[in-house]
Amino acid sequence: METLKIKVRKIGNSKGIVIPQKYLKKVESDKEEIVIEVDEKGILLKSNNRTPRKGWAKAFKRMAKNGDDKLLMPDVFEDETFEEWI
Repeated sequence: METLKIKVRKIGNSKGIVIPQKYLKKVESDKEEIVIEVDEKGILLKSNNRTPRKGWAKAFKRMAKNGDDKLLMPDVFEDETFEEWI
C-alpha cells in the first residue's frame, strides 16, 4: 500500500481533494463515481466497480427464447374497470 499526502482545498462551503491520475488508473476508476467508506479510523475511497443490471439483457433474451417471459398473472383483472382511471 502506498501513502500519499494531499492538500485539502476549499470548494465553496465544502472541502475537496484532487486525486492524481496515476492513482485513479491503479484502481481502474474511469467512472465519475467513487465509493466513500467512513469509520472511526478515517475515510477510505474505493473504485465503484458495481455494475447494476449487468447481464440482464442476455438473461432476458434467454428467457424469451425459452418461452419463460410470459406474465405470471393477467394484465387486466375481470373485475377491473377502466372508467375508474378516466
